[in-house]
Amino acid sequence: MSQTTLITGGGGFIGSHLCEKILGFGHKVLCVDNFVTGSRENVAHLHPNQDFRLLHHDISMPLEIDGPVDNILHFASPASPVDYLQLPIQTLKVGSLGTHNALGLARLKGSRFLLASTSEVYGDPEVHPQTEDYWGHVNPVGVRGVYDEAKRFAEAMTMAYHRVHGVRTRIVRIFNTYGPRMRLNDGRVLPNLIGQSIRGEPLTVYGDGSQTRSFCHVDDLVEGISRLLFVDDSNPVNLGNPDEVTILEFAREILAITGTTNLIEFLPLPQDDPRVRRPDISRAKKLLGWEPKISRTVGLTRTVRWFADRIQGGR
Repeated sequence: MSQTTLITGGGGFIGSHLCEKILGFGHKVLCVDNFVTGSRENVAHLHPNQDFRLLHHDISMPLEIDGPVDNILHFASPASPVDYLQLPIQTLKVGSLGTHNALGLARLKGSRFLLASTSEVYGDPEVHPQTEDYWGHVNPVGVRGVYDEAKRFAEAMTMAYHRVHGVRTRIVRIFNTYGPRMRLNDGRVLPNLIGQSIRGEPLTVYGDGSQTRSFCHVDDLVEGISRLLFVDDSNPVNLGNPDEVTILEFAREILAITGTTNLIEFLPLPQDDPRVRRPDISRAKKLLGWEPKISRTVGLTRTVRWFADRIQGGR
């Protein structure tokens, strides 16, 4: 019998790729999004599929669904600094009220529940690389705290529903993810640098560029998420690519791929910007038999091509 999977934030960058992945399993997919940061364009190609349904709804408000729901994947949230600095209250609400509503629905329907958490729960880490048992180093009253603490609260709420109500929960801590359907203006380092490179503008690097990130292609990520959904384990799991790179080195890689010679411009480091970020994925390897397959060169080449098509087409 076909399963029904509900994906909050299904019109977003990662959510839309998950809609495709889960439809590929033969599931019926209900995509729930209020399109504050997501896009209808991301799922427009899925409308002809009779197993796909789109519901315009803010999950921070209660949601009632008729019929069975086998799986709920909670991916609704602003997820870039530009978004959550402009929408701090909405970010906190979707992490708290939205998670509560999604978990309540999972409890009512007897659904599996998977929470999209983030490497930002580790804050500006004092442990490197980051393992799931590290509790983090977060400034709760800083400008980034609205996102960091919303996700930390969401994890606590998810574990409470697991312990008290027996909801079958999973938590994925997502590290920097990239690929097609990222918004060019979302403020994250990768679309910023790619867009500037394609347009012939100086590439903006914050601080001296020595801070590090670890970039995982979205195809690798959704494969890991889809495996985690069907594994009976409630503890958080890091999903990301441990191939760490400095931001300055990353900017130079993008220039090489785009074949441009733009200048690099250095700007002050934003408040509470993490100095390092690299996942320890030992748990994912053991539990899921998962590790990323797509190299940064291959993934960036695909992503640059996707962005170039949109920039040159005026989209």
